[in-house]
Amino acid sequence: MTRLDTLVRAPVDLSGYRLGAPQEAGALTMVPVSGPERPGIVPPRSGLKLNRVVGYGSVELHNGAPSGVAIVPLHIGYIQEGAQNHALCSAALLGAGETRLFDDACCVQAAQGGYLEGRDQWFFVLPLELRAKALALRGKPGYSKLWQDISTVNRGYGLAERGHLEQILTRKRAVLTQFRSRLELLPGQLGAVFFVDGKFAGLEIAPDPRYFAEMWMPLVCFAYGVAAWQAEPRRREVEPYQDVRSIAELRERLELGRESHADHLRHGMPADTEMYSVEQERYLDLRLHTLTGAAVAGQVVTERDRVVYASLFAVR
Repeated sequence: MTRLDTLVRAPVDLSGYRLGAPQEAGALTMVPVSGPERPGIVPPRSGLKLNRVVGYGSVELHNGAPSGVAIVPLHIGYIQEGAQNHALCSAALLGAGETRLFDDACCVQAAQGGYLEGRDQWFFVLPLELRAKALALRGKPGYSKLWQDISTVNRGYGLAERGHLEQILTRKRAVLTQFRSRLELLPGQLGAVFFVDGKFAGLEIAPDPRYFAEMWMPLVCFAYGVAAWQAEPRRREVEPYQDVRSIAELRERLELGRESHADHLRHGMPADTEMYSVEQERYLDLRLHTLTGAAVAGQVVTERDRVVYASLFAVR
């Protein structure tokens, strides 16, 4: 299992991307992805800025880089002081110096209060449980359109049943950020395949390692870490190799274990991965497509039919 296109079936060209050794942190498994880089894409934290929140449901972003197009990550959200917290329903392409108002954003904070201090401001990616619902809401007005789904997720986690996503993102942040320290971001890594409790959760590909490094924490801790944290109580403890009698036997057992684990991950992929592609927008040779299917959905950015960015997730 070294080629990404042998694991993930998608209506885009994934050839050239390769898989590394799986890493586990509790219920979360991360398989590193390496492959062709596309330099010149503005990364999300150092280049993309939240200008302002213009009332409920409207967020203004700015590409402050002197050159290069910014790919706004799918389902990026901002926690900020003095304004309601919002998340976007779609990815986007912003030229150098461009400012755009997104009027179909989802407010993820159902009432005033819960703001963080300025020193604690950061961005996140919507948790897996909300991503398919948010994608289906792109282009639709209504700032409160995700509140009921957030309330349902909160109830499932034993939290107050209300449309406040910060109940998870801030109050459980200390627990969720452990995934970042337990999983290793590798040199040259520009993507990852995520599994939660042995089942496919998502595929993330960035234009280059710098871009992916800036997405690492939001993806590991929030997009997929939330579901993994919830799955932890269901996992069984793995028995240690107490009966191993030699180093050679231990190596053999570990190698067999790796092969068994890789095979288990293959079986964790959805049986039906057929997806349909619709172009959303374009900038020069870059094309943003929305992919929808019964088991997997998300968005990709291509350039002359080659993948530049991808965020695909399991439909739950």
